[in-house]
Amino acid sequence: MTTPLLDVRDLRVSFPVRQAGAMPWTRPRHLHAVGGVSFTLQPGETLGVVGESGCGKSTLARALIGLVPATGRAEWQGGADLIGLSARQMMAYRSQIQMIFQDPLASLDPRMTVGQIIAEPLVTHQPALPRSQVRDRVKAIMDRVGLLPSQINRYPHEFSGGQCQRIGIARALIVEPRLIICDEPVSALDVSIQAQVINLLMRLQADLGLSLIFIAHDLSVVRHISDRVMVLYLGKVMEIAPARDLYADPQHPYTQALLSAVPVPDPAHDPAATVVPLKGDLPSPMDPPSGCVFRTRCPRAAPRCAAEVPVLAGDRHQTACHFPGPFTPQEIVRARATEAA
Repeated sequence: MTTPLLDVRDLRVSFPVRQAGAMPWTRPRHLHAVGGVSFTLQPGETLGVVGESGCGKSTLARALIGLVPATGRAEWQGGADLIGLSARQMMAYRSQIQMIFQDPLASLDPRMTVGQIIAEPLVTHQPALPRSQVRDRVKAIMDRVGLLPSQINRYPHEFSGGQCQRIGIARALIVEPRLIICDEPVSALDVSIQAQVINLLMRLQADLGLSLIFIAHDLSVVRHISDRVMVLYLGKVMEIAPARDLYADPQHPYTQALLSAVPVPDPAHDPAATVVPLKGDLPSPMDPPSGCVFRTRCPRAAPRCAAEVPVLAGDRHQTACHFPGPFTPQEIVRARATEAA
């Protein structure tokens, strides 16, 4: 059995929030952004992470690279726990774990040339490398991600959104990492450019043996690139399974609702017969529901769901639900009738 590249256990992130007008001695409330997430990531594997906005996907990514404080364990291959490391201690792993951000242009310093932006991680982690070698490696990685090496002295504002994201990918790859965390890297791009960037990431992963944690809203994109998919809701894992199994046979009601909302390019398809509506809005992470956090919006909610927290159970296909399984046509009809009422 291959040792996981990353083994995350009970990862939690919360932020103290002091209400406006509260007295200085009043204890702050806590916003629970990530609530006990556990998963493993194998070398060369892509783990897709999906969920609505506000479900903790980006916070999870930032916790793994030490940008926000967290508790729990994130064991790197070899036994080191990344959670709780100081900035100095984390420097030893910065070259192993890189990140691609959501907004291509905003993640690049407008005062730096493309060459300086891409070279910055290399200069930081390998300061003794001669300047000529740095420049050669920058040009080589630019060519690899589809940028012209002759553009090395241009500034970010001179590039399109897709080109800026290629710059971000080159910056992440320049130090030859083992894991890249992609925080919605294509959500701000046109559909045609999204496909180009996704194909580029897949090609680079195959060539370099990278592991990816790919965060996205678009379930079709996640299906295309991921080996396994993890579904988050209000900071908790609802379901995690191989991508083929999860898309063919989703077990959690939340996963089924997300998948049913994906547009189907078929004129004969009737959304009313398959779309599972979600009741209400996402609850506040400052005051999450008792028991199953999804119960306030779940068509199957029962008294047990309010009293008991479901355990993520299963072997390859894991689900945190007291009543897993596909929705029946009768359940869909009842759910739509409840929504209409």
